[in-house]
Amino acid sequence: MSVSDLPTLREMTCFAARIRLETLKCVGARGFGHLGGALSIVETLAVLYSGVMRIDPHNPQWPDRDKLVMSKGHAGPALYATLALKGYFPLDWLSTLNQPGTRLPSHCDRKLTPGIDMTTGSLGQGVSTAIGLALAQRMDGKGRRTYLITGDGELNEGQTWEGALFAPQHKLTNLTWLVDYNHKQLDGETQDILDLGDLEAKFAAFGWATASVNGNDLAAVVRALEAARRETAKPFCIVLNTVKGAGVPLVAAIDLNHHIVFDGDLRAKAIAAMEQEITALEGATA
Repeated sequence: MSVSDLPTLREMTCFAARIRLETLKCVGARGFGHLGGALSIVETLAVLYSGVMRIDPHNPQWPDRDKLVMSKGHAGPALYATLALKGYFPLDWLSTLNQPGTRLPSHCDRKLTPGIDMTTGSLGQGVSTAIGLALAQRMDGKGRRTYLITGDGELNEGQTWEGALFAPQHKLTNLTWLVDYNHKQLDGETQDILDLGDLEAKFAAFGWATASVNGNDLAAVVRALEAARRETAKPFCIVLNTVKGAGVPLVAAIDLNHHIVFDGDLRAKAIAAMEQEITALEGATA
């Protein structure tokens, strides 16, 4: 995929807006949820599922697919919205988020949801499982890749840094780690709780090839993922500098928006604004 392919970028812009809309509806149906950190990774999901990842929505268990580990499993609603829009399951499943009998729990579960490759939610553990998947893929020798998404607050976990050492040691060049650096976590600013400093420099020091980009800029994410595919000597880490609640100003403006009540006037206004944005985008594309 090339950043010069402008029609594709326009299509991805519409796709990202639809992911946001369905994420809002999904969390809105429950009335509360992990909205801020779901919205901040929408561009990444839009790019990955627009052609970067090798997938087959009609055959979620296709052995030769690339795999995604959403280690920050609480961002499941954005991934669920993406999967539904790609046809892994019906859109009306999204209204059942975290309800009794749902196939869409609050955190990702590979045994319940088509298209989920790894159960996640206990922060840090997704790094270890992604490394295991990447090792297995390399042993198969079929050129498959693993994509890992973590939060920045998640990097407080020591387990993440064990993985950061392990992957370069074993030259897992089929592993791409995307850090959602939105600078907020459950109960405050990341820099105030445990300052991560220069993340790109840290990963480089651990032996990774790196890039640091605006994670809410589709073209920047495309370029970074293209660089990751070209890298043949090291695993690749992309630091995504994002805004928590990105793309939905009413949510982004909430100071502590990791987990919020999302109902009533806030829900109605946010959904209406996103619907208007999609109408405008689709009109411009037409």
